[in-house]
Amino acid sequence: MNEKGIAAAALAIRSLTMDAVQKANSGHPGLPMGCAELGALIFGEFLSHFPADPTWINRDRFVLSAGHGSMLLYSLLHLCGYDLSLEDIKDFRQLGSRTPGHPEYGLTPGVETTTGPLGQGIGNGVGMAIAERMLAARFNTEAYPLIDHYTFVLAGDGDLMEGVASEACSLAGHLGLGKLIVFYDSNRITIEGSTELAFSEEVRRRFEGYHWQVLKGDAYDLRGIQRLVRRAKKEGERPTLIELSSIIAKGSPRLAGSHEAHGAPLGEEEVRQAKRALGLREDEFFQVPQEARDYFKAKRRRWARAYRSWQKLFQAWSKENPDLYRQWQSFFAAPSWDPARLPAYKPGDKLATRKASGETLNALAAQVPNLVGGSADLAPSNSTLMKGLGDFQKGDPGGRNLHFGVREHAMGAISNGILLHGGLRPFCATFLVFADYMRPSIRLAALMKLPVIYVFTHDSIYVGEDGPTHQPVEQMASLRAIPGLMVLRPGDGEETVAAWELALARLEGPTALLLTRQNLTVYPKPAGWRETLPQGAYTAADCEGSPELVLVATGSEVNLALEVQKLLAQKRVRVVSMICRELFTRQGEQMRRELIPDGCIPVVLEAGVSQGWGEISGGRERIFCLDRFGESGPAAKVAEHLGFSAGEIAAKLGAAR
Repeated sequence: MNEKGIAAAALAIRSLTMDAVQKANSGHPGLPMGCAELGALIFGEFLSHFPADPTWINRDRFVLSAGHGSMLLYSLLHLCGYDLSLEDIKDFRQLGSRTPGHPEYGLTPGVETTTGPLGQGIGNGVGMAIAERMLAARFNTEAYPLIDHYTFVLAGDGDLMEGVASEACSLAGHLGLGKLIVFYDSNRITIEGSTELAFSEEVRRRFEGYHWQVLKGDAYDLRGIQRLVRRAKKEGERPTLIELSSIIAKGSPRLAGSHEAHGAPLGEEEVRQAKRALGLREDEFFQVPQEARDYFKAKRRRWARAYRSWQKLFQAWSKENPDLYRQWQSFFAAPSWDPARLPAYKPGDKLATRKASGETLNALAAQVPNLVGGSADLAPSNSTLMKGLGDFQKGDPGGRNLHFGVREHAMGAISNGILLHGGLRPFCATFLVFADYMRPSIRLAALMKLPVIYVFTHDSIYVGEDGPTHQPVEQMASLRAIPGLMVLRPGDGEETVAAWELALARLEGPTALLLTRQNLTVYPKPAGWRETLPQGAYTAADCEGSPELVLVATGSEVNLALEVQKLLAQKRVRVVSMICRELFTRQGEQMRRELIPDGCIPVVLEAGVSQGWGEISGGRERIFCLDRFGESGPAAKVAEHLGFSAGEIAAKLGAAR
């Protein structure tokens, strides 16, 4: 170990952090300064990576879960030789810069995931470790350990307080993810002050209860940390938490150890005093000691040798295992399938869209070998079990069904991590009403444009007897409010098959499928409906001549709209199935007017809140929605009680002008 090189790198991190935060007059200098030695040690001694190819599949992953300490990561990426210049560092937190306030996936080379919302990064790390084990089980042979890397996470006290981290770490321990190593930066400081204000639990005992190996050390004892990492790698059967005592803002004469250094610049005078104490030139900015550059220059030669060695390993493996190589290519290409091998339904069939989804999922899983996923303990209800494909467990890493337990939030974060790792296409499932538990993870998937697929069943008041606690009414609007999330609510079995195809074909951005518990009748459709569906809506049933009324419905309410149309035989009524409102509203004016012509009365039917439907209906009196919570009782009676009966709606529309 080159301790002088690491010390020089740590000095560079403190220098760049102080100046970048001060120049921006915004940021979090405390963590980068407190973890400078640890960061240099991780990137210089522990990580197997290759800055010239940040997407190398067998690289070790590093996740800065405590994303507010972004200058630690940016400094290290710059020093290591990633495509991040000193000018980028100087542009910290500025509009359009590659060094935003919190790390953003896809913006900065070397950033593995978007972090900042605390605890999410730990969940992503668990997902990455799951993906590593899944791919290793599929592609490694005795002679060729093709996938063999670690996932390192740096987390702070705030991360460990968040519930999502607890959920994810509990599952990681159950699964025995031995290649997951979490460094716990225990500086005992949060924004408000000492952790003694609100955090006095015994973290060690908690993680031991999760079946983790827990080790403890000093953040400035380089040899000691090296020994701890060796122990972590030898463990194999359990993930490891390495708790390291540190000093926030180490190097600052006045603010070291103070919560004042967590989220604010040190101040010009304190920066000068710190530079003087650290041996830096007081009036020179963004200083990087030559010893730090020399240290990482030497490391780049070592990383290049390891990278070339793996490339040779891959070439030899691909020649000796042509069948596995063909599978590998399919794992890292856009998914493909034969639509003729998907379920086919005919008018008059009656089945819940969750059942149609389950049948479609199984048909797709047979053709898309890297489709993996599972449910938050609701697979039988969500219809998300992939039959005959095994359960991913500690002793069976080759299974494709994931059992997340009752951990919706972690499920979302883990699914993001699986996708971020590369090579796998994850889905996850729960009841729609519980989408609220995982909303922060869904939002981050949308922010990162990750094509995670969410299967949300039991999508309305038709849940019935379980009552208002389980009957979603506001969740559809809530999900539609997330930019970049495609929300699909199919109206019958045929539309459900098409919805799955839309979701799987989408490569930039997540998709939510909203599915029914109750049976729906498959209705006749006009020719070409499948070609029109990706635009968000199509005419499900038309009338003679120009329509007087256009009933715009989603999901189970398409069946309801068709009943209303029959009862209004004296009127010219068109029924439009709007599987995705956002897709439809992005269409051109001509297409929209073809479905909803000028001069007609558009009427919306959806068993959820009315928020967002005004643009379609043109008036509140034309919206049959549900701006209240449901009731407990048999589904049909609850619907009738709340006004969702064909007779009542037809009676109200019979006098419409």
